[in-house]
Amino acid sequence: MQLFGIKTQLIRPGDDMAGILIESLCSAGLNLKDNDIIVLAESAVATAEGRVIKLDSVKPSKKAIELSKLYKNDPRKMELIIRESDEILGGIPGVVVTITKGVLSPSAGIDNSNAPDGHVVLLPADPKKSAIEMRKKLMKKYNCNIAVIVGDSRTQPLRFGCVGIALGCAGIEPVEDIRGQKDLFGKPLLITRRATADNLVSAAQIIMGEADESTPAVLIRMLLQYS
Repeated sequence: MQLFGIKTQLIRPGDDMAGILIESLCSAGLNLKDNDIIVLAESAVATAEGRVIKLDSVKPSKKAIELSKLYKNDPRKMELIIRESDEILGGIPGVVVTITKGVLSPSAGIDNSNAPDGHVVLLPADPKKSAIEMRKKLMKKYNCNIAVIVGDSRTQPLRFGCVGIALGCAGIEPVEDIRGQKDLFGKPLLITRRATADNLVSAAQIIMGEADESTPAVLIRMLLQYS
């Protein structure tokens, strides 16, 4: 496996992210090949799709004001969390635990980091659709079969630190079912499914970073085929 960080210009709302990515690949002397995998940071994808919200434009509801006091949160951000969440499970001061797009997410995945002052970035509206569209554009440009993953970093309960999670995929099976394979002693695996896409996002996160690295995409080159 080889990983190449793809540095880009600052992504802004309305930008053509595919075009920026292609230009950045060219500047880095990289061309895409069959079986390559592109991992994209969800915040960059969401920003290009216009999912950046100015907090002053949000009017908090009565429920948002009440919950903001309980979880020590900005009531305007709390309003967005309510709108974006499937369900609010609880939380601690500063963090609301939610189910968002069917996934356990802190504060509905709404991010203050990598957003202009006074703004927040929501998750992409449809990460799978975003991955599909990006894959089509890149495959048309490079005339090869690739996979695209839109990923995010998340904390885990009772664990310090962030790991990667795939929000949407195209051209790759996100979970590999290895039930029935034998272990070292010949016993069949009964419940094991390998979270392939999540693991690839975790690998990419090491290069992407969480701060001002300006690396919203990583090219993963490996000898495995995905379809």
